[in-house]
Amino acid sequence: MSKPHLLNKTIAPLFVAFLAAGCAGGKEPLATVDYVDLDRFMGDWYVIADIPTFVEKGAHNSVETYELNDDGSIATTFVFRKDGFDGKRKEYNPRGFVTNTETNAVWGMQFIWPIKADYRIVYLADDYSQTVIARNKRDYVWVMARTPTIPEADYQMLVKMIGDMGYDLDKLRKVPQQW
Repeated sequence: MSKPHLLNKTIAPLFVAFLAAGCAGGKEPLATVDYVDLDRFMGDWYVIADIPTFVEKGAHNSVETYELNDDGSIATTFVFRKDGFDGKRKEYNPRGFVTNTETNAVWGMQFIWPIKADYRIVYLADDYSQTVIARNKRDYVWVMARTPTIPEADYQMLVKMIGDMGYDLDKLRKVPQQW
């Protein structure tokens, strides 16, 4: 009788854990916008509010810039000042990959190869002035605009929408913007 291979005992649980980490925890997938014109979506987006990742904690003057590459991927530049307006400038350059080409509203955002994080455009103003990016896991969310501030009524509408999606609004924070 042969013994199970040690490698299989080691990899199988890790593989299952990896797959589980990518699931939305039994939550319904978030609906996205019907269609995103990628050319119009490209450019600078000021982060108005977010449930921040560990990298973004303490971020000030956060701006995410998208540029469409010839191969269809999206070069992304995320810059901010750490812990204050005069804090150290930080820059990250993940790459976006449109995973739903019918809508262009679902992307995989790759910070480290080969992992592509869920990135869903769940709200986009008709004039492409404001957007909300969310994740099925309801762990992180970003309210972004083409300007560093938005009207308070718009902000409150977007916050309500985020809460209605199942996010914990106690974790949402306004990103300080001062230009």
